[in-house]
Amino acid sequence: MTGIDAYRLPRNLRPVRYDLALAPDLDGARFDGNTSILFDVVESTDTVVLNAAELDITAVVVFADVDGPVYTVRSFGCDDDLERLTINLVESLPVGPITVEISYRGTLNDRLRGFYRSTYNDDDGNEHTIAITQFESTNARRAFPCVDEPDAKAIFGITLTTAAGLTAISCTDPISEITLSDGRRRTTYADTMLMPTYIVAFVVGELEMTEPVMVGTTPIRIVYPPGKAHLTDFAIQAAVFSLTWLEEYYDSPYPGDKLDLIAAPDFAFGAMENLGCVTFRETLLLADPATATASELMRMADVIAHELAHMWFGNLVTMAWWEGIWLKEAFATFMEMATVNAFKPEWRRWEQFSRDRAPAFAVDSLSSTRAIEFPVFSPDEAEAMYDVLTYEKGAAVVRMLEQFMGEDRFRDGIRHYLKSHAYGNTVTTDLWDALEASSGDPVRSIMDSWIYQAGHPLVEVTRTDVGVTLSQNIFRFDGSGERIWNIPMSLRVRVGGHVVEQTLVLTEARTELDLGGTVDWVVANTGANGFYRVRYGADLHRALVRQAQEILSATERAALADDLIAAVIAGSAPALAIVELAEEFVYETDLGVWRSIAGGLALVSRLVDGDAYQRFQIRVGRVATTALDILGTEAAEGEDALTSELRALLFRTAGTLGADARVGELAQTLFAGGPNGPGSDPQLFAAAVAVIAERGDDDMYAEFDRRQRTAATPQDQVRYLTNLASFPSSDQMLRTLDACRTEVRSQNAPFVVAACLAHRDHGPLVWAYVRDHWGELTERFPSNSISRMLSGITAMTDQAVADDIVAFVGEHPIPQGGATVDQYLERMQINLNLRHREAHQLAQDL
Repeated sequence: MTGIDAYRLPRNLRPVRYDLALAPDLDGARFDGNTSILFDVVESTDTVVLNAAELDITAVVVFADVDGPVYTVRSFGCDDDLERLTINLVESLPVGPITVEISYRGTLNDRLRGFYRSTYNDDDGNEHTIAITQFESTNARRAFPCVDEPDAKAIFGITLTTAAGLTAISCTDPISEITLSDGRRRTTYADTMLMPTYIVAFVVGELEMTEPVMVGTTPIRIVYPPGKAHLTDFAIQAAVFSLTWLEEYYDSPYPGDKLDLIAAPDFAFGAMENLGCVTFRETLLLADPATATASELMRMADVIAHELAHMWFGNLVTMAWWEGIWLKEAFATFMEMATVNAFKPEWRRWEQFSRDRAPAFAVDSLSSTRAIEFPVFSPDEAEAMYDVLTYEKGAAVVRMLEQFMGEDRFRDGIRHYLKSHAYGNTVTTDLWDALEASSGDPVRSIMDSWIYQAGHPLVEVTRTDVGVTLSQNIFRFDGSGERIWNIPMSLRVRVGGHVVEQTLVLTEARTELDLGGTVDWVVANTGANGFYRVRYGADLHRALVRQAQEILSATERAALADDLIAAVIAGSAPALAIVELAEEFVYETDLGVWRSIAGGLALVSRLVDGDAYQRFQIRVGRVATTALDILGTEAAEGEDALTSELRALLFRTAGTLGADARVGELAQTLFAGGPNGPGSDPQLFAAAVAVIAERGDDDMYAEFDRRQRTAATPQDQVRYLTNLASFPSSDQMLRTLDACRTEVRSQNAPFVVAACLAHRDHGPLVWAYVRDHWGELTERFPSNSISRMLSGITAMTDQAVADDIVAFVGEHPIPQGGATVDQYLERMQINLNLRHREAHQLAQDL
């Protein structure tokens, strides 16, 4: 088969119900399975084709019903390349119900997909194994033969047979448990709702769980490796709030009978929204709020809210095919922000999201970017959709639409969509139609230009005698292309001594706005809610910078900084402008604004070396320490979390980019005192860890390594592990890489390697290591993480090394990389071009 038929099964049989019986052997790393599938035959056929991969099929029986005829199986076999099981029958199946029963064996693999094994060590150092699942997008076929496609929804009845003493959890509550003659326990679970294969789940192992907390009629529990009960309180709090809030927002009850949140020691993704059995990395579910930073807790709350949002948007209503991944993920990302903003208003989550969009803006400024939605055929193409364009850009355009429509009307449209399509499958336009039906707004005509074409606009604003001219075109770092959007815009202007606001949809390449006179200033993206860049005429830009604290909100100030940084990369502003903006904003007190500025300074730091780099460090150190002195290095009583995070950001910026000696000494003091020592807090302590790593000797490296191995919390473990990539010597770097190749958990190692690749001094050394050990690394790491491992190449500053990277990647394609690897390569070259263009002048100007 070729084309789409190579990846989509025939539609002559429709699955109605699965009865799954699995018996995992944790010690032997294998499982036995029996799958009974009730089909509705909609077109007579003598062939049954299912998805199956890495399964040893031992027997197949096809029959009409328990007392009906049995159809003779002529042959059956698996195609490993197509991941299919084909069953050939002697006679044709008539239209109507038939049952296919399949017996098989499988391996609990170590690739973090399908039905796989995860391990943890107890306090005595003994290793324990957990069997756990990860099926999205197309890995259910590695646990049971099935129609592994999102529109093939069915009901699932699950039975697990496990060794005595093990905890066994699936999507629903158990309805029976019996002990077999060999001592094993057989647990049968209640039927699920109608749902796709990718949200089926089961977990087996020596696990503990919290007492259930009720939200209405739904019990919520946290499930975790033994001994970690004290790390579950925050997750319970976030989950209870999220489920309560989401039920009200959606005006719909949770569609399951219980909700277990599982902490998995090994997990390739961040989390997975399996119905009633949601799986997480430990760092995103288990934490000690006394030592975790505010950003770590915020990330936990985000992910918990995100996965619970999927219970409706993805699970109850499911995309018809994989190109719709963007919609469920973008909407869940949007909903996580809304939920967490309500959960912890002091975190000002929507303001932070304005900065979280920056990576999506950056990727979307490349010629190799893609449309949010595009045709998807193969499983590898589906895997490649899990990127910042799907999540952050998708959520940003949904937020832009919500702000244009108004929150109440938008929510009403979402409720209408869910009620209209419950238990069904949809395409993107079904959502726009539901929003249009409930509001009357031209949603589809606005959103089509954002969903189906790549890139985003640059809106240029110039002053006229009677108002402003708005011009739009595509923004790209390389300046190529012409394109226009339907841009929902909200402007705020001062004209004639009065501040006025105006809302419009910009549909033309050039639009003249008559505002009744010459404007003093204009904000062309009120609240920074629009997913577009703004470039002001020189006079308007100066007016905003000079009066930024009075004119602009914090999100608008951050957007002003981000737009300037993008202009520098595109070559329409000098690199020094970023340093000068930081100096202009030295009295800024908002975290989001400083996150933007710090990101820009990090970019500039890669453009110069030697004496010029030292002069750059002096200027950065002066700015960061001045801002830090305004806050002080100790938290005030009752201080909010974002202020603590800002202090930590300034501390880290001063100690790393600024190489400030005083901050370095204070970092040593804080490190010695621990995260709860005098004058410290978790945020500042984490910053001190980062500062120390950049200048650490071999004794300190050994201490970091010891701490990451013996950490009391998942956050501490990851903090020390990732900072091993920042140590200054080449020998230390090679030790870190060797550990990633051999012993660091495969869920974490690719991200550490990426950080090593981005090291200012050792990038070429790290690339040579990755190239020379490519086979070992790609064999050991989860397939979806290989492209992420390469993200660090974008920081490369050596053209010869960059050329080698391009040649090597061309000879070693990454199937799951999609456009992502091309984007890394393009951004690497853009950064190299920036360095070539700016280095000499910047060195003179610093």
